[in-house]
This record gives sequence, structure tokens and C-alpha cells, in this order.
Amino acid sequence: MNEHTSSYVSTTNACKLCKPLGACLAFRGIQGSVPFLHGSQGCATYMRRYIISHFREPMDIASSSLGEKQAVYGGEANLKQGLSNVMDKYDARFIGVATTCLTETIGDDVTAILKSYKHEQKMSGKGRELPILVNVATPSYSGTHMEGFHAAVKAIIEQAVVVAAGSETVNLLPGFVSPADIRYLKEIMEDFDIKAVILPDLSETLDGPAVKEYEKIPCGGTPIKDITDMGGARCTIELGRALVGGVTGGVILRDRFDVPLHQIGTPIGLRETDRFFKILTGLAGGIFPLKHDLERGRLVDSYVDAHKYVFGKRAVVYGEEDLVVGLTAFLSEIGIRPVLCATGGRSGKFEASINAVTDGILDEIPFVREGEDLYDIGKQAEELAPDLFIGHSKGYHLARRLGVPLIRVGFPIHDRFGAQRTLHVGYRGAQSLLDRIVDALIETKQELSQVGYGYI
Repeated sequence: MNEHTSSYVSTTNACKLCKPLGACLAFRGIQGSVPFLHGSQGCATYMRRYIISHFREPMDIASSSLGEKQAVYGGEANLKQGLSNVMDKYDARFIGVATTCLTETIGDDVTAILKSYKHEQKMSGKGRELPILVNVATPSYSGTHMEGFHAAVKAIIEQAVVVAAGSETVNLLPGFVSPADIRYLKEIMEDFDIKAVILPDLSETLDGPAVKEYEKIPCGGTPIKDITDMGGARCTIELGRALVGGVTGGVILRDRFDVPLHQIGTPIGLRETDRFFKILTGLAGGIFPLKHDLERGRLVDSYVDAHKYVFGKRAVVYGEEDLVVGLTAFLSEIGIRPVLCATGGRSGKFEASINAVTDGILDEIPFVREGEDLYDIGKQAEELAPDLFIGHSKGYHLARRLGVPLIRVGFPIHDRFGAQRTLHVGYRGAQSLLDRIVDALIETKQELSQVGYGYI
């Protein structure tokens, strides 16, 4: 259901962030990597602020720091000098260069500039070993932070993977999930005795332990050797329904290196996680670890226990496309009706993905909105009278105005603590989400009650 009659066209509170921000997050998940923005200093400062506020971790983003002069004459000299500075000061093994609105508008050919830079360094006679340089075009006017994230992953695979000997390794492209989700995915792969290369791996680089001395480049991330050898993997598992049908990192591995590809939805909730575990069971020769069988059983039991609290409740779900699709699948199976599913993305696959995970489950399909502003989401939410909002912090004022709880998931979360440790995926993630939703509904009922129920 995608009817829209509003004539309001201005962006008041975008349900997305800028494209190079997503690329920086993807590059941060590479071992020894420094994200580099080719653009003005302000872009890097803005993105660092958003990322640090969510993850509560230091985040360096290098910049070519273009000014008025470079906007007229081009930023080639600044980019080359910036790369040399990063090599000198950080000893980076990998530099991911993302463009911005400015450099895309003035037409800088970053691919050609990097090629020229490599040649100049080779001819300089300094004997300095260059890091792997990967570039991706990410002007904000052409997409969202999620599109920038996936474009960066695709660029890494296109530009860094080489022909490699066959192995039993499995490539896992998880999409943009939390560091806690990635740690859990690692645990799952180990339990199935599957050696996995997870790209990108943010589990330590954006949620690391306390250290005595500041690390310019945090430990962790996908090892570069593992990335270059991804072309010899047994198969690739790529998570995200909105990616299916496009040219993605998994598709490139399949078409260029003959690596078989499994594309499935982000495993949020029982059914989507079952699909993921079915693939792993096949790869593991029919093994299904008892630990996960018990977790699944406890999840099913909690679905039954929670039914009286959640059945018939109405939810507005918003955020990144694949996250909203996964959450919608989860909500529909526990008895909550998603009345509005909205995203700032414009992949053209969002509505079909929502329909796929709700088909045969919901009597009435939800309203679906692509490329949406939170202003418009709020206007329609007033008419739909939801019982709860599920999404990131930017929807807080909408939920507050309507007097309903907000379950904070996804990115960004600025007004709560522990966003980097929020679990979304797998049976364990579904259990965590269910508990949070039920508790929020119970708390709201208590707060609105004149009696003040102490037993519910």
C-alpha cells in the first residue's frame, strides 16, 4: 500500500544520513584502515560527530580539506598530499577514499588521481610500500548512508580481491549491523565449524576494549589477506533483501571469481533466522548445534508468553531498508501489526521486500514509504494511531508527541547508552528485541494507569 497525497516536498528531518558516512563505516571495518574523505574538512567533522556519538569510540577520518581555491581548480594536489600525510602519521595498510558532494560536482577523477599518485610514489625512489588504496564515488545527493556503505563494500571487493586458491572459507557480507551483531555472527559461524571472512568487521574497531595508550588505528577489522583471498572461498552469504537484483559485492565475487552466492534477508526474527541457519546447516554437513536449537526453542516459548502483551499492537517502523524489512518480518510473526514501514532509501526494492516477508501472515499489508522524511512519517503516524515506534533516535520527538514508546534500533542512536552493543540478528537478537518491546509496552501501560499496576 503506497498511496501518498501530501504536497509537502521540503526535507525537514531526513530519515537517512549522507552517503560518504556509510562508506567511512565500511572502511573502518578493515584491519589497519584509515577512512579518507576527498572534500572539505567540514564533511569529516560532521561524520565523526555522528559516529562517535553512536558508538562511543574515537573515530579518525582523514580529509583532503578542500577550500575555495580547490573548488575552482580541482583537489588533486590536496588528495595526494593528504594520502602522504596519512601514510606518514598513521602507517596505514589500507586507505579507503570516498568522494563528497563537492569533489563529485567539480568532477575530480579520483581513480585517475590515485593511479597517478601510485606512479609518482614508485618513481620517487623512496622505496615506501604503499597501502592498498580503494576509492568509491559517494556524493550525498545520490543516495543514503546505507547505499554508501554497500558501495564501499562493493568497491573493496572490486579493487582488492585477486584470484586465489580454493579454500573452505565462507565469505559473509553482513551489511550494516552492530558490533554486537557481528560478534554474535562470528560465534555462530564458529559453532557450525565454518571458517568465515566477515566484511566489514566492526566488532572491535567500533566497540573496542579500554587501552592504556591511544591507538591511532584501533585493533581489529577484516584482515587484508583474508580480503584479497575472498575469490577462492567456498561460497558467499550476503545479507539484505533490498540488495537482491543489484550488482553487489557478492555478485561480483560470483561473476568474476565463480564463488557461489546465497542472498537472503537480514536474519531478524524466527523465520529470517531459520533461513540463515538452513544455509549454515547445509554447509556444515547437516549439523545444527544444540546451543542454537535451545535458543530457538526459548525464543518460541517467549513468543507464546508475550502474546497477551503484544497481539494486535500497531507499530511504525523506520530506518535503513534492510533493517526495517527484518524488523517487519519479526513484528508480523509475534502478533504486532506494522502499520507503516518507512525508509529514507530509494532502492526501488523496499516495498517488494516488505510484501515478501509479510505475505500470508498479515491480513492487511502496511503502508510502505520509500525516500521518506520523518516529517511525513509523523504526519501519517498521527492518522494511524500506533502503539509504538521502532527506529533510531531521530524519531524520538514524533514518538514523544504521540505519547508512545520508542524502541531504539539501528543508526543513529544519540540519546541512549550502549547502541553499539544492541543485538538485532539471530535467535538471540530476536529474544532481546522481544523483551525490550514487551517491557516498553508494560511500562507505558503502568505510566498511563491511574491505578499503577504492580503486577501485569
